[in-house]
Amino acid sequence: MSGRIVILGATGYTGDLTARALVDSGAAPVLAARSPERLDKLAIELGGLETQVADVADPATVRSLVERGDILVSTVGPFARWGETAVEAAIATGATYFDTTGEPAFIRRVFEQYGPAAARAGTALLTAFGYDFVPGNLAAELVLRAAGPEATRLEVGYFSRGSATISGGTKASTAGAILEPSFAMRRGRMQDERTGARVRRFTLGDGTVLQGISVGGSEHFAVHALHPQLRDIDVLLGRPGFGGRVTPALTAMLVIAKMIPGVGAKLYSILGSEGSTGGPDAEARSRSRSLIVADARSASGELIHRVEMQGPNGYDFTARILAWASVQAAQGAITQTGAVGPVAAFGLDALRAAAEGVGLKQV
Repeated sequence: MSGRIVILGATGYTGDLTARALVDSGAAPVLAARSPERLDKLAIELGGLETQVADVADPATVRSLVERGDILVSTVGPFARWGETAVEAAIATGATYFDTTGEPAFIRRVFEQYGPAAARAGTALLTAFGYDFVPGNLAAELVLRAAGPEATRLEVGYFSRGSATISGGTKASTAGAILEPSFAMRRGRMQDERTGARVRRFTLGDGTVLQGISVGGSEHFAVHALHPQLRDIDVLLGRPGFGGRVTPALTAMLVIAKMIPGVGAKLYSILGSEGSTGGPDAEARSRSRSLIVADARSASGELIHRVEMQGPNGYDFTARILAWASVQAAQGAITQTGAVGPVAAFGLDALRAAAEGVGLKQV
């Protein structure tokens, strides 16, 4: 028996892309958002889909969207501000939950705070289920299986190649990632660590040097749960505007400045926390590609094995992998409960095949 798939924030940039990807796959999602006019327009364009008005500022409207067996896909950010309503609705109703966050503080909250509650409720939460951070989870599993038990350090890098622009929602999440608390796995323990506290370089076989800044990802929880021998996990982002030797000092200054009365709100505004304001069109997205690098290292830092994966623009990947995962979940593919990572939820073989199907392949 299949449950319904409900997209919360369907009229936003990522929600719209995900709805289209679901329709392309043969599914008929329920579209949910604040504006009935925008919902009706999108529903008609996609062939007459069901709609329901819901606003995260009114939790009852979100809770009424789903029941046990349904799939709730939340694309409403910034998640640190608006995300809790959907998570709590999924737990209360027993719906399976996905979101598209890339915000470390929210990811940690889902795993540490909401995960146990979801396990008690008998349902699953899959946070950060998009370009941030499904590819890194997949690459990490591939590299760690090849490296074996000697691998105690993991480094995963996300990089954009070609002309890449970002959506208003991504700008908002970036503000949250920089200004809100982040974390890292150090010496086998989760520790508080601000975004951009570290800079790492990856030198590819052709001599290309890629640089990214550290950020808290779902890999810190999901990969470590599958590979508890890991002592250190670094996730690095190399998006335009990220990276560089000055980043650690810059993010430290921003975090300090945020604590000054009246400054925090201005920083969020400057960094782009207004929320969804559209994003790159299909032509613009086609001009960029993604590259994921995963290094498994020994305790001494020696490189044991590396996996490189190349794929489409991150927004296209997010929409397509979410469409696949939500259909699979609606058909009962997820048997785990609590906060679950993508590999644990679907298995390595199925996840790798799905990623290849949407254009992300090992090279």
